[in-house]
Amino acid sequence: MSPKSQSPLDALIERATVDCYNEDEAITGFLTMMQDHLVVPFRTEVFGVEVIVEEVDLNAADEIVAICSRDEHRQPIAVVDLPLPANPPEGAEWIEAYRRWRG
Repeated sequence: MSPKSQSPLDALIERATVDCYNEDEAITGFLTMMQDHLVVPFRTEVFGVEVIVEEVDLNAADEIVAICSRDEHRQPIAVVDLPLPANPPEGAEWIEAYRRWRG
């Protein structure tokens, strides 16, 4: 596929995984891109409750998660399941590219 015919998400996927030899390295590539480009904190709703996404990280299962907080509570939520706000933050395209890559 030529670069001009790639979708914007496919181009991001290529950028995140260009030097990766396996799935673990690709996940690390996406995490790095999210940590570098996703503007946090931002607000979103999970199950109708407003939360603040403070950061993205890996959980024990090597899934990329958003660390969400509300009051004194913190909870990791898989970014593939994270509802984005109507006006997503800058860098949210990396979450969309990761979702597409995960299939």
